[in-house]
Amino acid sequence: MKLAFWQRNNQSRRSGTVSEVPPHFALGQRGEQMALAHLEHAGYRIVAANFSVPIGRNQRDVVVNAEIDVVAFDGPTLCFVEVKTRASDEFAPPEVNVDLRKRRQIARAARAYRRIFGLMKTPYRYDVVTVVLPGESANRIRVELLKNFWRDDALRKRNWRDGHLS
Repeated sequence: MKLAFWQRNNQSRRSGTVSEVPPHFALGQRGEQMALAHLEHAGYRIVAANFSVPIGRNQRDVVVNAEIDVVAFDGPTLCFVEVKTRASDEFAPPEVNVDLRKRRQIARAARAYRRIFGLMKTPYRYDVVTVVLPGESANRIRVELLKNFWRDDALRKRNWRDGHLS
């Protein structure tokens, strides 16, 4: 099975044909396009999309990259926006997947972005756009903007000296 998959992919690379995008990637791309349109309609000025930057190394000394889905200005505030797209929110809303690890990665990438472009003194915040695309029915599509979803002070790692509940 693995060999057949490898051969198919190598044949398409050699012949120059583009292989079909997996359905979950297509769903994510469609969700990001809808999120961009929603943000522009809400008055955001889009600065960058899919900004990726190395943020460090893991325990095996491999470079770790973090990506910010959308960087935009909402008036004078620089917004780092994570887009979460799901086909259904039957089990949990999409924003549940913006967990602490993901928030820390985005915050590190946002700090690097602000440093690179000299925006350290610019006010900023973290937003999340959730997109639910249930099948092909256009009347049930839901796009929601969650402003100020988290703040940097909520990401601080606690030491054992900090106590359990502070």
